[in-house]
Amino acid sequence: MKQIFSKLLALVLVMAIGLMGCSGGTGILTGNYTQDTLNLVNSLRTALELPEGSEEKIAAQAQARQVINEYASRYVRDPNIAKLPSFTTMRTALNGLAGHYNYYPNRPVPEKLKNRLEQEFKQVEASLRQGA
Repeated sequence: MKQIFSKLLALVLVMAIGLMGCSGGTGILTGNYTQDTLNLVNSLRTALELPEGSEEKIAAQAQARQVINEYASRYVRDPNIAKLPSFTTMRTALNGLAGHYNYYPNRPVPEKLKNRLEQEFKQVEASLRQGA
């Protein structure tokens, strides 16, 4: 059963990524790396702070997954951005959150992960203020 669920989840993710590639995107990303990163941090903080089980939380998580994928695909290809400390720290945070959403979609984000994400978000903001 677990293997079937894994294959089904993989198929759904491939289809979702394929459809997102064909769509115009979320409209959150502007192409300005600094602003996009700050907007993503704020969006993720909001998604993490909403009460569990609420309709807003479900919608925020779905949008967060989409923006994470869009953000990563947009900026990972730019070698000038991909080597920035702010980007590498942001990718670490995004990978942790995306991993939780993909493997435990019906479970709340653990407090330990929330604390780590907040710490990484603060590092990203500090790096952006320094121009890195």
